[in-house]
Order: sequence, then structure tokens, then C-alpha cells
Amino acid sequence: MLGILTAGIAPGLALLSYFYLRDEYDSEPISFVLRTFLYGALLVFPIMFIQHVLMTEDLIKSELIDAFLSSSLLEEFFKWFILFYVVYQHVEFDEPFDGIVYGAAVSLGFATIENIVYLVANGIEHAMTRALLPVSSHALFGVIMGFYIGKAKFTEGNKAKWIILSLLLPFLLHGFYDFILLSLEHWIFIIFLFMIFLWWFGLRKVKMAKVLSAKYMKKQYSVQKNLQS
Repeated sequence: MLGILTAGIAPGLALLSYFYLRDEYDSEPISFVLRTFLYGALLVFPIMFIQHVLMTEDLIKSELIDAFLSSSLLEEFFKWFILFYVVYQHVEFDEPFDGIVYGAAVSLGFATIENIVYLVANGIEHAMTRALLPVSSHALFGVIMGFYIGKAKFTEGNKAKWIILSLLLPFLLHGFYDFILLSLEHWIFIIFLFMIFLWWFGLRKVKMAKVLSAKYMKKQYSVQKNLQS
């Protein structure tokens, strides 16, 4: 059991540490990052309950509905809800890159508990595949979500489009990911290409968030300097 817990937790914490350490400016309090991670972890239970009801009531009529409704929409909406309604207004969310950190945290909290549940049910031999596919994909969905949440908070003008994109893009990407696994015969080759694209897209958002944070911090420094002079 200890081995399963270690294998279930390690990928999520490793990925969270990676994105946390990419923050080059004002590092986030570990306590709040871990609290966000915990919020994501707690989401597993209501989502699993809703998914169980959908299956029991035979409301999932196709693999497309399963991929985009039962899995993607439910999971990404609840993660987005935590990120937007709990983290967005928090005082510690004080630069664009913070969206990356907290988006990854809430997603990896969810992915970690989901991973442990799966390994308990199916065996530790699936740990490597789980780390490379579901855990990594959840992290990247969270990064993309967090990028647009950060852009919404720290960009002047129309914030609504960025908030909409923060839910819409992870929902669509997650749906395609699940649809590949559920319905395509040669899914291994296709999911390999999809994960390459997802890593490229996610890391591109990380790079863009760092640029936005640099500009924002420079602007804040100029404002403070002018106030002092």
C-alpha cells in the first residue's frame, strides 16, 4: 500500500514543483499552493459521485458524450470554479504567472487522488503510464487554464474573453484527450502525438506568462518609484 501511495503521489508533486520553481519573481506561499492542491484533491469525490450517477442512470449514450460531458466538462468546470472563485480574488494571486502555479496545483490535486484510486483498484504496474498520460495531461490542462485566468486578472480591457477561454480550452483539450482513449483503435500513436502537442502548447503558455509577469512587475516598480519621488 505504501508503494501505491508513493507512486500515486510522486508524479503530481514532481510536476507541481516544476511549475512552482518556474516562477522567477515573487514565489507563492507554499501553504496556499498546498491548500489549492488540497481543494483539487477534494473535488475527486463529488465528481466521482456525479459520474457514478450518470453511469447508473444510463445517461451516457456514446463515447463522445462520455469524453466531453462525463469527464471533461465535469472535471474542468469544477477545477475552474475553484480557481476563479477561490484563488482569483486572493491577495497572493499578485502577478500573471501565479495563474500557472495555482492552475497546476488545483489540477494536480485532483489528478493525484484520482491516480491513487486507480492504482489501488488496478495495480501499481500502471503507475508509469498514469504518470505520463493522465497526471501530466491534468497538469497541462491546469497550466492552460491558469494562464488565461492570470491574463484575465492582469490585463486591462475585456476580461470576459480570457475567462471564457480559461474554461473553454481545457474543456476542449480534455475532451479530445478522453475521446482518443475511448474511441480510437490506434490510440497509442495518436495520444503520443497529442501529448507532444499538449506539452508544447502548455510550455508555450508558461513562457508567455513569464513575459507577462516581467512586464507587470516592471510596471509596478515604475509606479512605486514614481510614488516615492
